Amino acid sequence: MNHYLVVFDRSKGQILHHQRYKDRDVALRARFSEERKRHDEPDVEVVVLGAASWDSLRRTHGRYFKDFDQLAAGARD
Repeated sequence: MNHYLVVFDRSKGQILHHQRYKDRDVALRARFSEERKRHDEPDVEVVVLGAASWDSLRRTHGRYFKDFDQLAAGARD
C-alpha cells in the first residue's frame, strides 16, 4: 500500500503538491508539517490517502483530479 500526501486548493480545484510514501507514519508527519505551513490558507486541504497506485487514487478520489465542469457533469449523470 502506498500513502499519498495530497495538497489540494479547493478554490482553484487543483492539486498544488503530491508525494508518495511507503510508510504511513512518515506520510502523516509530512501531512502535519504541511498543515502547519498552510494554516492561514483556509481553501487548502491537506490529506493522506492510501492506494495501490496513483492511477488507483485517481479512480477512487476523482474530486481531486477533475475540474468543476467535470464534477458538475458527473453529478448530472
